[in-house]
Amino acid sequence: MATLDTPADTAAPPQAEERTTLKAWFAVVSVAVGIFTLVTAEQLPIGLLTSVGSALQVSEGTAGLMVTVPGLVAALSAPLVPVVVGRMDRRYLLVGLMTVMAVANLVTVLAPNFGILLASRVLVGVTIGGFWAIAGGLAFRLVQPAAIPRATALIFGGVAAANVLGVPTGTLIGGLAGWRTAFAVLGVLAFAVLVALLVLLPKLPATKPVSVPELLAQFGNRGVRAGIIATALIVTGHLAAYTYVSPMLQQVSGVDEDLISLLLLGFGVAGIVGNFVAGAAVSKNLARTMTVIIVALAAAMLLFPVLGRSQAGGIALLVLWGLAFGGVSVSLQTWMLKYAPDSMEAASALWVSVFNLSIALGALVGGLVADNIELTTVAWIGGAVVLLTAATLPSLRLSGKAAQ
Repeated sequence: MATLDTPADTAAPPQAEERTTLKAWFAVVSVAVGIFTLVTAEQLPIGLLTSVGSALQVSEGTAGLMVTVPGLVAALSAPLVPVVVGRMDRRYLLVGLMTVMAVANLVTVLAPNFGILLASRVLVGVTIGGFWAIAGGLAFRLVQPAAIPRATALIFGGVAAANVLGVPTGTLIGGLAGWRTAFAVLGVLAFAVLVALLVLLPKLPATKPVSVPELLAQFGNRGVRAGIIATALIVTGHLAAYTYVSPMLQQVSGVDEDLISLLLLGFGVAGIVGNFVAGAAVSKNLARTMTVIIVALAAAMLLFPVLGRSQAGGIALLVLWGLAFGGVSVSLQTWMLKYAPDSMEAASALWVSVFNLSIALGALVGGLVADNIELTTVAWIGGAVVLLTAATLPSLRLSGKAAQ
């Protein structure tokens, strides 16, 4: 019987290594880069709020809708796209969705006003939800059984890489060449990915189309339900504050605007370290790993208005923030994959929906607070919401023991 801290896959007998072709591994990499592109596209505005707002003459809170809108749309499209497309070959579905992403970024680059730009973000949301929901279980169809754990980690690594590298790199490009150039580069990357998917992916007919009853049945899985609660709280709290980390660093810590892109890149480097550390830790003790992440993430935000009032303090807390959030995706993904092995596409669709809904909610709450109360309050609220997750850990532990 598997428990929360002894993943089910560790109890399975070792399998004989079967050869996975090089083309199959390239296909896995193309899916991972696709995930990286989508998540980067969703969160890239975080590092460009000030420049976009100035260029299109909207407030930073209004510019935050660039994160809120695709998050809401992705939350809807994640469960709907798999149901609507039915038995459509997943290869052509993924290629089509990535084509929409390339077009959406082109519209963003050419947008003459904020309204047109926001419309392009709707297309981004459709692509994120549909692509991510389908891609979650593709490792099982692309590689041999013995290679599935590595392939799955690589695909989901695209999420972590986007969170810790995509936004800082995009911000750096935007700072050097303008925000439209940053989205143009993203559009070129999306086009390259769609070509790679078309060339490398085999035919992927739907073996088990997702249905509404199957989606609803996932809420009866205690492990899945607990993971969704944790996802909602952590992601909402993080995005409420992190969406406005750039203006906070400038206004609270006194950091020069020209240094923001480099600091966010440092956040990304810290996140990579956190991702690898958490990845090694979750297989040994998932509950303990999540506890450390929650406490560190909440502390970084709650302490920012107090200890972040100097450049040194702000930078130190940003590094802690990056370390903690770098481990979030791998921990939550491990949780969901563990407790829904037989309904991966359905559970993945629900998880993606909640993840993106939480991104939208966090950005929206942060925007309302930043515009109507005080900028530093977003850090208080974000940290408090993340800290609430600690109260769910006993029930998560209980759910884990009862899940198998």
